Amino acid sequence: TPQRARPGGAAAAGQPDWVTAFVQKKEERDMVDRLKEEQIRRKKREDRLEKIRHNVQLKYAAKRKRCEEDEAKRLLQLSKEALSQGAGESLLDQLDHNEEELILAEYESDDEKKVVSGLEEDDDDLEEEHVTKIYYCSRTHSQLSQFVREVQKSPFGKDTRLVSLASRQNLCVNEEVRHLGALQLINDRCMEMQKNKQEKKSDEENEGKKRRVSHTVCPFYSYEQMQFLRDELLVEVKDIEQLVSLGRETKACPYYGSRFAIPAAQLVVLPYQMLLHEPTRNAAGIKLKDQVVIIDEAHNLIDTITCIHSAEVSGSQLCCAHSQLSQYMERYRKRLKAKNLMYIKQILYLLEQFVAMLGGNVNQNPGCQAVSQTGTVLKSINDFLFQSQIDNINLFKVQRYCEKSLISRKLFGFVERYGGSASAVKTNKENQKLAGLQNFLLTLQQGSDKEGDPPVEAEHDQLRTASPLMQIEGFLSALTNANQDGRVILNRQGTVGQSSLKFLLLNPAVYFAKVVEECRAVIIAGGTMQPVADFREQLLCCAGVDPARIVEFSCGHVIPPENILPIILCSGPSNQQLEFTYQTRDLPEMMDETGRILCNLCNVIPGGVVCFFPSYEYEKQVYGHWEKTGLLSRLAAKKKIFQEPKKANQVEQVLVEYAKCIKRCSQTGGQMTGALLLSVVGGKMSEGINFSDDLGRCVIMVGMPYPNIRSPELQEKMTWLDKTMPRAAGQAPSRVLIENLCMKAVNQSIGRAIRHQKDFASILLLDHRYARPAIFNKLPQWIRERTQVKPAFGSAFAELRKVRTRILCPA
Repeated sequence: TPQRARPGGAAAAGQPDWVTAFVQKKEERDMVDRLKEEQIRRKKREDRLEKIRHNVQLKYAAKRKRCEEDEAKRLLQLSKEALSQGAGESLLDQLDHNEEELILAEYESDDEKKVVSGLEEDDDDLEEEHVTKIYYCSRTHSQLSQFVREVQKSPFGKDTRLVSLASRQNLCVNEEVRHLGALQLINDRCMEMQKNKQEKKSDEENEGKKRRVSHTVCPFYSYEQMQFLRDELLVEVKDIEQLVSLGRETKACPYYGSRFAIPAAQLVVLPYQMLLHEPTRNAAGIKLKDQVVIIDEAHNLIDTITCIHSAEVSGSQLCCAHSQLSQYMERYRKRLKAKNLMYIKQILYLLEQFVAMLGGNVNQNPGCQAVSQTGTVLKSINDFLFQSQIDNINLFKVQRYCEKSLISRKLFGFVERYGGSASAVKTNKENQKLAGLQNFLLTLQQGSDKEGDPPVEAEHDQLRTASPLMQIEGFLSALTNANQDGRVILNRQGTVGQSSLKFLLLNPAVYFAKVVEECRAVIIAGGTMQPVADFREQLLCCAGVDPARIVEFSCGHVIPPENILPIILCSGPSNQQLEFTYQTRDLPEMMDETGRILCNLCNVIPGGVVCFFPSYEYEKQVYGHWEKTGLLSRLAAKKKIFQEPKKANQVEQVLVEYAKCIKRCSQTGGQMTGALLLSVVGGKMSEGINFSDDLGRCVIMVGMPYPNIRSPELQEKMTWLDKTMPRAAGQAPSRVLIENLCMKAVNQSIGRAIRHQKDFASILLLDHRYARPAIFNKLPQWIRERTQVKPAFGSAFAELRKVRTRILCPA
């Protein structure tokens, strides 16, 4: 009971009043003493930071001390080298070291030291009470840096204790670790270096015992240096780039230095993946109890939580991991303890059963095994566990073993050392001959006479960039979710190698619930959040939040009403009704009508015009049709045409050329009035890109970008919503989801044009369905209030000509 849970509660039940009063007073005195101690600690910290802020000499003294220590270490190393007993012994040590590395994958030390994490001892020294703070999260590091710069410019910049958090991939300054590239490899290598530091300490204490080979220790992981870095961070606001530069200068780790600064910080800036994933949150030392969380750019928050906690593994990865792990076990069988062997055999069994569920055999090449029954099947977690015959294995224990033993990192080191022999899938002689013949035929077919490497090898190279077991660990972790909160998708395609197993999270609220429970306030913010019903129902109410606690606030836009002209166009110049459904959008007359609308608009709108299509395939289809009919050449006479690239690394180049063309046309004049950019909803240009001023004087939305309703994942999500959510205004929750996904994508895309207070643009929605009340009400309020519904093209064109007159003849 609550009474027993309180200190002294049980004893107080049968005690006299004076005893109870004494116990209560003692508890109050203890609480006051604790608060006084905390107040003294905070005062000392404030004084120390103030002293550092105003005393530049302290910085120079600390820097000079570091230089002296570095010089002393260098001289000591030179002395040791001078006293070494010749090159022969050094060579012997090197050979010993290499031999030890070959057997580095043994798990004895991991098993014995399972409890010691390598960081806990130092963490205890640096642990402080967390002050009340704000955690500010956004989607990308560039958005966070922009926010930090605004804080620096604000009146609060000098007095605010701000800390920027990021992954090791962004903050690591150890070049040896950075060059590993993959985040998982960087994390594992860093943890190993911290572990080596602990082993080094214990070796120094037990110097007379068995001689061990020295392992690499990170030179940037030093308590004093990181303490200095922590104080520097708290004294002055710094973004991630400045933090990394300071880390290199002070030879201190920015990743851990920033973590140590969290307790004393008033404002912590971090990407929201770090806050939403509980293991990452705990590893970073983030404590949400009674703190304030602001999640900015939160329009895709539900999708983000779903993606973070979903996992997919291919048949190739499963077979490759089984081959690597079985070869590893055979090589080091005599060096592994019984418990290690037991867990490795369990993991191998899991991999065998997973491949069997895809209709294959782990001992054969996955690229050569055809799948008899292709298609997609969805199963509940329990059904999948029973049918794959792994329900008798404790996945929680296997998951914990993988985390503590770092088996995936050790396996990666084993594969790196032995190259192709460890990553090649074990096959019998007949399969090897068949695989070799197929690879040879494929080589001839593709005409790859330059490289000569078969495609399977290229696949292995991709797999070896990050150990496949790392990916599989994520899938095992996902299988520990509650049965009702997720589904397992078996995607059987062509061969076992091409097939995959995917865990789909259906209920993101289970992971958001802890954030909501612990925080004193959570603010979910964004420039375009409409429609907001998804956040309220799927995320907050499902997480157990009292509806009375949920407060919605929406403000108007900074631009005046006359700076925006949103039009819903119901028919085109030839009175063809605009309805871009899957059945009608492929009709030649519909594509012709779209082209005629664009031609008319490009004649009167100067600068840049951005046209969004529902998909890459439809954009390609329309472009090809316009080429055949000559519409494209008519468009190109007025606007230079650009297409959104599929590859992310080409986006910047296209945007630069697009901007240059518009600037050149505005300066030189002539027949060419600007540029037309054909983009895709949900693509690279629909989010995070600024089409401000002349880059986007008109944004056109072709049709309604409904998601693919045939997708098994979406169908399962719809079924789950219909079962768990109440009907809203007579509509099924699944129908509401489809409409909301569509309108969120539309709102994000059309919001690209208005980027500052004096910006202005036209917005054209080409589809009569936008005028339906259910759809119309899901537009952002600042757009909805100014939207005109035009049944005919003539009146819409007249409105657009007025805008042109205003641009060319400003008041």
